[in-house]
Amino acid sequence: MQIQDVFSYYGDELRRVEECMERHLRSEVNLIPEIIYHLLGSGGKRFRPLLLLATSALCGYRGERHYSLSAVVEFIHTATLLHDDVIDHAQIRRGKVSANNIWGNAASVLVGDFLYSKSFKLMTEDGNIAVLKLLSTTTNTMSEGEVFQLVKAGDINLTEKEYLFIIEKKTSTLISAACAVGGILGNASDAKIEALTRFGMRLGSAFQITDDTLDYTANEGEFGKAIGKDLEEGKITLPLIRTLKKCSPHERETIKGAVQYKEQSLADVVSLIHKYDGINYALKKARAYITEGKEFLVCFEDCQAKTSLLTISDYIVERSV
Repeated sequence: MQIQDVFSYYGDELRRVEECMERHLRSEVNLIPEIIYHLLGSGGKRFRPLLLLATSALCGYRGERHYSLSAVVEFIHTATLLHDDVIDHAQIRRGKVSANNIWGNAASVLVGDFLYSKSFKLMTEDGNIAVLKLLSTTTNTMSEGEVFQLVKAGDINLTEKEYLFIIEKKTSTLISAACAVGGILGNASDAKIEALTRFGMRLGSAFQITDDTLDYTANEGEFGKAIGKDLEEGKITLPLIRTLKKCSPHERETIKGAVQYKEQSLADVVSLIHKYDGINYALKKARAYITEGKEFLVCFEDCQAKTSLLTISDYIVERSV
């Protein structure tokens, strides 16, 4: 099975999620849906809703609550993108001019807040305390990750452990929550919900490591954001952490000049990353996370949903954009 087969298999359900999102984004203030649709309509893969749909099917869920909760997860993710672009002074998001660049920072932040508050309204209406507790904890954890990343911006002494701490809080925790919600909806055992939680954490970490690696290797038009943007924003990611650990003192100063003073070109830094095998090192780490993640699915019987989750796992480290 290929990733396009997974999206095709869940196509009807993903359309139901889209319909649910559209229904809950209506507002008397026209600017709100205008900004949100600018971002939602720019090619996002709905990766997190897809995981929630697949894990709920894996656990035997047959109702319709997974549509609204998939929308919740995507709303939370979209809110973080709006806020991230303000913090990062982003120019491009998913191949289009970023919302903050069109409507300004204030509007982007406030619409992100609207999405957060809408998410909690929908969770309250759903009425499942376990889901509400999980996703409220998740959003709090994500905020911690954002603040810690801000504190560490431009710090060339960032360790691999600190980097993994950041991506687990910023990215992995929401992907993990999407998987766990599927288990909760299907009334799975605590052990199986925990397995899905851990599967999602590994998947999320692999996803972010791969994304950070693509920042140095992908085609900008296909990737949907400016290449080298992480370096420009002072974000120290795994390929660079590996390089900083292995390079000479002089080369370290070259990287420091690029990160902190913008004195060196992206090409100079990329050359060093390749010299010290930073790309392969990071991708190997991502593949290891995927291998670990798959092991947590062993407790589930073989079925279409399980095959889909395994296919999604493989896609994460095989993608080029």
